[in-house]
Amino acid sequence: MSRLFVLDHKVWIHTHWLRPGTDILDLRDYLRLLSRRWRIIAALTLLGTGLGVLATYAATPEYRASTTLFVSMQNGADTAQLNQGNVFTQARVQSYAKMAASPFVTRTVIATLKLDMTSAQLASKISASAQPDTVLLRITVTDTNPDRAALLSNTVAGCFADMVSELERPVAAEDSPVRLSVTERASTPTAPSSPRPVVNLALGLLSGLALGAGCAVLRESLDTSVRTNQALSALMTKVGGPPVLGSIVHDPRNARHLVAARHDTHGLRAEGFRQLRTNLRFVDVDRAPKVIAVTSALPGEGKTSVTVNLAAAMAEAGAKVCLVETDLRRPNVARALGLVGDAGLTSCLIGQADVRQVLQSTGTFTVLTSGAVPPNPAELLGSEQFSSVLATLSEEFDHVLIDTSPVLPVADTSAMAPVVDGYVLVVRAARTSRTQVTAALDTLRRGGTPVLGTIFNMASQKGDEQAYSYAYTYRPQRHTTGGFLRLLRNEGRLTPDEPAAGHSASQMQPAGVETVGSDEPRRSGW
Repeated sequence: MSRLFVLDHKVWIHTHWLRPGTDILDLRDYLRLLSRRWRIIAALTLLGTGLGVLATYAATPEYRASTTLFVSMQNGADTAQLNQGNVFTQARVQSYAKMAASPFVTRTVIATLKLDMTSAQLASKISASAQPDTVLLRITVTDTNPDRAALLSNTVAGCFADMVSELERPVAAEDSPVRLSVTERASTPTAPSSPRPVVNLALGLLSGLALGAGCAVLRESLDTSVRTNQALSALMTKVGGPPVLGSIVHDPRNARHLVAARHDTHGLRAEGFRQLRTNLRFVDVDRAPKVIAVTSALPGEGKTSVTVNLAAAMAEAGAKVCLVETDLRRPNVARALGLVGDAGLTSCLIGQADVRQVLQSTGTFTVLTSGAVPPNPAELLGSEQFSSVLATLSEEFDHVLIDTSPVLPVADTSAMAPVVDGYVLVVRAARTSRTQVTAALDTLRRGGTPVLGTIFNMASQKGDEQAYSYAYTYRPQRHTTGGFLRLLRNEGRLTPDEPAAGHSASQMQPAGVETVGSDEPRRSGW
């Protein structure tokens, strides 16, 4: 048995982003991760920016006024004493800064200005700081009124200077050796110190961006779905599963059209089904599967679309294909293809019709619709009548593709294991979890029928590691040799009835077309 495995130089495991054998993310990994979760990042960034705007306009404007004091020693007869006094004041300034909002100062200011506030309320408005390596002390007051902020700053500075002089005055002395002089009085501020719109917006934006990136990483780490073709291939290797037979891209422009080859003959989606058709030929070269059941772990993964398009691709290659709808619980092939669904498989299984009587043609392949919905689908699909129907179709057609029910919710698909040559499991990108894929494989394996491979469906055209997706599409161009032949005849180098040298009748046939006993060409191959 020959198997075709889809391999790549980079396999994503567990969290979908780590390189094999490492636990390090590079810049490209981060960019891919963020691009996948851009909605979360954008939403939280906008939220953070909005909160920054709200905080800016909801905050009450505050004004800040500052008064600068110079601390000096009054005594000192020589340079040595002055130097010692300078060192003393520098050491004292740090302690003075912590005393600027003391209760003695605040109570004095409140009494002087007759303020309607408590000592604690006034203390919350006052801050003091010492200039490094200087004897300068700055007292700052913050208030909602700019004039009051300047008045409080100057008053606090004066009361504070009186308090320090009193504290530093020796008991037996009349004057204090330490003196605090105002070098710069506070003036009325013209602009509020807060809120700061630019800072608030920047903080909101950066906070939202950081939170969004964090949530994106968390969401990605908790996401157990199979997101890439490489992740599916790695999972199959890990569990000893079948190969990945192909990757079918999602094309939102042609989402309305069920059969891709009819509406975009040479698009990526149509070429994906042709590649899938080719890969199926190499699953078992010696014994090519004829009756293939296409299934999925859960509903909504696109197995019906894959089955229909695979049938069209096989028919395109010249094979006689019959599509059998065995999803007897939620049939939709007849509606999707515009066929009559009243009579079909169930009519044959209960003996109301012969299988040849209920077959319908789409123009390229034949369809056996499900017919009426029965009460016992699993029993019908495991019956001798169903086996007889498939045997009849196998004699009439080159390939029989079966559109089945999903594996995990119901047992219908497992019931047909003895009469099919193999299963193909459809895995939808970013929806089917690794646990669900593994559970579906285990369920199918119990029946003893081989799982031929998996199909990665609805893959993004901007996939994580589509190293070879260069949008290599083409449009056939009509080439004619009439003008060239006429030129040769006009020059006398070719007689009217003589074909061009090297172009015999057989060589003029299109590639892949052979003439068999008639004027009607027939395509060969799958």
